Amino acid sequence: MTMSSGDFINIYPTELKFPFELRKQSACSLQLSNKTDQYIAFKVKTTNPKKYCVRPNAGVVLPGSSCNVTVTMQAQKEAPPDMQCKDKFLIQSVIAPSGTSNKDVTTEMFNKEDGKVIDEFKLRVVYVPANPPSPVPEGSEEGGSPRASLTEDESKSSSLPEAVSRSLEEPKAKSSPSEAWSLISRLTEEKASALQHNQKLRQELELIRKEISKSNAGSFSMLFVVLVGLIVYILCSLLVVPLFGTQVR
Repeated sequence: MTMSSGDFINIYPTELKFPFELRKQSACSLQLSNKTDQYIAFKVKTTNPKKYCVRPNAGVVLPGSSCNVTVTMQAQKEAPPDMQCKDKFLIQSVIAPSGTSNKDVTTEMFNKEDGKVIDEFKLRVVYVPANPPSPVPEGSEEGGSPRASLTEDESKSSSLPEAVSRSLEEPKAKSSPSEAWSLISRLTEEKASALQHNQKLRQELELIRKEISKSNAGSFSMLFVVLVGLIVYILCSLLVVPLFGTQVR
């Protein structure tokens, strides 16, 4: 972008470009450079002061130094036809007394009736899209080969299982011998403990089985004695009754 040059200051850029988006503020900056060895006072004017806010709108640029000016456009409710803006800005500059500060700048300093030399620069306003379309990636333009992109996708998808397989095998290969021996020792101890517990359960089952057998044997012997006694009693009763009956006769 070109730079406007006058007798006192250089202005960059030469037009105000605002990213335009409905209902949102937008801002751009100007740089004023003093190319003299004197104090230069400046003032910024616009054809639409209610629409723009300029900070600072007036000030002093020291010899050989620069000053940045920020112009803020208020949020707009509707876009202009064809995105064309007719607003203009005017930057005036004049030699100021040495030691002049920003607060010393007045409107009278830019009065042409006093025969002063006043530089004036007009800047136009340009609207640019706030979200410009992204550039078309290579290979998707007309004449590009979609097969090349497809081949790349296929190669990536085919390499995915291999990468997963390698990631699963790597932890096994990286395990140290000490960790392997520790695992074997722990498994051996757990196996021995399980066998010991199983043997103990078998012994307890055998004891319970013996007690049940003894209990059943004792019950059978007692029952046998009772039955034998009952049979003897019945036989004796049968024999004694006929005997007494014969004696009575």
